[in-house]
Amino acid sequence: MEINVFDFRPAGYAYLLEKFALAGMPNWHSSSVSTTGTHYSKIQDGFVEEVFRTQYWPGEKVGDHLEFALKYDGVNLDLLTRIFEKASQDELTEYIKSKPTGKYTRRIWFFYEFLTGKYLPVDDLTSGNYVDALEAKDYYTVLNGEKSSRHRIVNNLLGPKSFCPVIRRTEKLAKLDSCDLRKRCEDIVTAYPPELLRRALSYLYNKETKSSFEIEHIKPNASRTEKFITSLQLAEKEDFCEKERLIELQNRIVDPRFKDSDYRVSQNYVGQTVAYQKEIIHFICPKPDDLQSLMEGLIDSHKRMKAGNVSPVIHAATIAYGFVFLHPFEDGNGRIHRFLIHNILSLQELVPCGLMFPVSAVMLKNPADYDASLEAFSRPLAQLIDYRLDEMGQMTVENDTACWYQYMDMTAQSEALYEFVTKTIEEELVEELSFLSNYDNTKKSIQDIIDMPDRLIDLFIQLCLQNNGSLSARKRSAHFDFLTDEELSAMEQAVKDGYNRPD
Repeated sequence: MEINVFDFRPAGYAYLLEKFALAGMPNWHSSSVSTTGTHYSKIQDGFVEEVFRTQYWPGEKVGDHLEFALKYDGVNLDLLTRIFEKASQDELTEYIKSKPTGKYTRRIWFFYEFLTGKYLPVDDLTSGNYVDALEAKDYYTVLNGEKSSRHRIVNNLLGPKSFCPVIRRTEKLAKLDSCDLRKRCEDIVTAYPPELLRRALSYLYNKETKSSFEIEHIKPNASRTEKFITSLQLAEKEDFCEKERLIELQNRIVDPRFKDSDYRVSQNYVGQTVAYQKEIIHFICPKPDDLQSLMEGLIDSHKRMKAGNVSPVIHAATIAYGFVFLHPFEDGNGRIHRFLIHNILSLQELVPCGLMFPVSAVMLKNPADYDASLEAFSRPLAQLIDYRLDEMGQMTVENDTACWYQYMDMTAQSEALYEFVTKTIEEELVEELSFLSNYDNTKKSIQDIIDMPDRLIDLFIQLCLQNNGSLSARKRSAHFDFLTDEELSAMEQAVKDGYNRPD
């Protein structure tokens, strides 16, 4: 359909951003109203552009466009914050007083006072049903949120004013959320003997540690590897999402020369040098002056979701990705981000006791998907930040940016983590446990042929698997020249049978 841009007018957030000359993070839904009676919508890369028929035009008043935005564009706290900074208090007050019991009016009133910390000269409501700040059918929310009697609103938001992400219940998330991941884990666990699971746990800790470091192209020494494994072992028992524990964790997993005693005090960014004094900037972190409040909000949000019965994967995505976007330390942020996924999934009892998910291994195998989950926030954010770099590569951010980190839409990150966790359970975990089970069966078959030391059995199986089930002549002469041809043939067949390798 050929659409003339002059045939429709922006509405909702689009109208208000244009009216107040504001820039903002792109909202998932953008609205216009047709002047010719046409209605259509276009969906691309998860963003919806919708044109409504003429009769939907809300008029010219700010309050009416705010109501339109909440109805059709959804709740976008960072855009609301920017709009409230520019909107006339008198005009908003007049709008609220004109229909004080309307559910969208009350939400606008509540969001204004929640986000700005300012009170409008409107009397408290004294009657009427309570409505939720967010519709639970459309958003992930906390249960039993506190009641604001002034607005007759239940605050079921995921966080406090200082850090309050929003996650929409998309079709994709609804489908992923309907899978009983905990039951699938328990089914996997009961399919294997306890002894094998105990051995697997040690291997999975080691694999997760190496994968997490490898994502950042780091090769840790044995000491740092062991410290990270020890932390992962504690992750299923202790809550690390508090300031002192996070600092302690950072100190444990980074080079001792780069330990932090508090959150960073300098402006940092993620980038790469492509030439002398030429940087490509991938992500700009919050200003250090904003960091204390943002991190306090992140930790409060964690506590709120923990008590509010939020889906474990949604909880983990919000806090883990929130942490890496806030980037509170000079070093180790990525590893702590992935560590927090384990910590929260364990605390929320998605992971059965005695098991762990090698999520980083799946991220490492799917780097484009992992990068996309980070860039869904970092790429549009870069368009909103004014900064300069000096000749030493020191960055100065020149505009106010806290709002963009306070009120992130973390739907894309939640979808990504759900897929990583599902792949971890359905593929990575099953693959590793099956490999160990096959090893045990193969080892027993080899021991029935010749009683070799475990070290040599391990080496024999490893070399055969590297060569499609057979031992090369060179490896035989180097390591297994004591075997007879009959023994070698029988042992090779044991490996092929154990690992379903063709003859």
